[in-house]
Amino acid sequence: MTVGSDPVVRSTASPGRVISDWTPEDPGYWERTGKRVATRNLVISIPSLLLAFSVWVLFSAVTISLPKIGFGFSTDQLFWLVALPSLSGATLRIFYSFVIPIFGGRRWTALSTASLLAPTIWLGFAVQNPATPYWVFVVIAILCGFGGANFSSSMSNISFFYPKQKQGLALGLNAGLGNVGVSVAQAVIPLVITVGVFGALGGAPQPVVEGDAPLYLQNAGFIWVPAIAICAVAAWFGMNDLTSARSSFAEQAVIFRRKHNWLMCWLYIGTFGSYIGFSAGFPMLVKSQFPAVNPLAYAFIGPLLGALMRSVGGSMADRWGGARLTFWVFALMIAAVFGVLHFLPSDGQGGNFYGFLFSFMALFVLSGIGNGTTFRMIPVIFRTLHERLSAGANAEGKAASAHQASIESAAVVGFSGAIGAYGGFFIPKSYGSSITLTGSPDMALYGFVVFYVTCLAVTWWWYYRRGAETPC
Repeated sequence: MTVGSDPVVRSTASPGRVISDWTPEDPGYWERTGKRVATRNLVISIPSLLLAFSVWVLFSAVTISLPKIGFGFSTDQLFWLVALPSLSGATLRIFYSFVIPIFGGRRWTALSTASLLAPTIWLGFAVQNPATPYWVFVVIAILCGFGGANFSSSMSNISFFYPKQKQGLALGLNAGLGNVGVSVAQAVIPLVITVGVFGALGGAPQPVVEGDAPLYLQNAGFIWVPAIAICAVAAWFGMNDLTSARSSFAEQAVIFRRKHNWLMCWLYIGTFGSYIGFSAGFPMLVKSQFPAVNPLAYAFIGPLLGALMRSVGGSMADRWGGARLTFWVFALMIAAVFGVLHFLPSDGQGGNFYGFLFSFMALFVLSGIGNGTTFRMIPVIFRTLHERLSAGANAEGKAASAHQASIESAAVVGFSGAIGAYGGFFIPKSYGSSITLTGSPDMALYGFVVFYVTCLAVTWWWYYRRGAETPC
């Protein structure tokens, strides 16, 4: 993703204020002022995005414990609670993809981070009463989608702060460390629900129906509240709004007429959609297929591996090409899904958990690499497209075309992130539906194989084969 800036009269770039003279492509300006300001904004953005991802996947860890404290929800209902945050988050991402150039990064980051207080505080109170109706948890799960939506605006915002040659690293850090929030949630929640972290202020523990030690399930929500408040305040007072990043919705909406926008959305469903969907659905899938295994002991490993591999994928794509790596990511993901199928129990019998776990960890690693390689493809695709469109233009026309390419790249990164996030809904919901209809998740997994084959074909035809329309 690249962003152009028009040079104007420079002024001091003060924290928490609007900057009207942002020219990161100017080496002197970058070393003198830009690098310091961009780093500060990135340092505040990363923990804010990490918390957003943690809130987004709260129910992947919470649903395991709801039946233990007396909530009589069915397996399909629990899978719905896991899937709904991804559905709402993906839908909100469509809007969030375009807000930074309209409202400004500082204000939007502060407000969107503060919005995470709504689901976390409400969840903390809801779980303390076993009579809380199912629809309340449905609403809270939908509000958790605020966390998923923050990704699109966060990535768009950070892209505007860095020169083109440094955007890959900055976006990789923002996205990769932000994604770590998934594994942080799945590692932290099982620990904090066993102790009274907040004492009397946090409420009484909930007795467990099996007679085990009581749980403080409210801590799954309350534990994030102080950090969310701190990050929202830090964003408000420490980040910046850039007037050079301003553009209208109409300028960005041209991407809806670009074929490659929709093709990259399809591929990003296969990479990021798989990552977030597997992250959300893995604990409940383990619980349903290997009842003797504690899923929360392993749930954080895959999301952590995938998050760390995102920046690795981007770096590898810089060296070997995004399309080539994306092609092989999908080919290997197909093989890994067949590995999962091979090690699953059949009719409740057999199965090999460690083979299943290894195959799933491979899926997490591959989807993480694919997250980086697909995002690496987008700016190359749109830069190539606009270079072709402006081939006969003068220098001024070429500069305008390059600027428009940067605007479209930023919009496509946000919008493809929105569409890709729907995978976080379809994957856990597919598990639930497959188990309800057939007694096993096999039907869902075979569906994933078919989808990955289509991703393989799209990558090969438009981006990887010799003579491809837009090689990248």
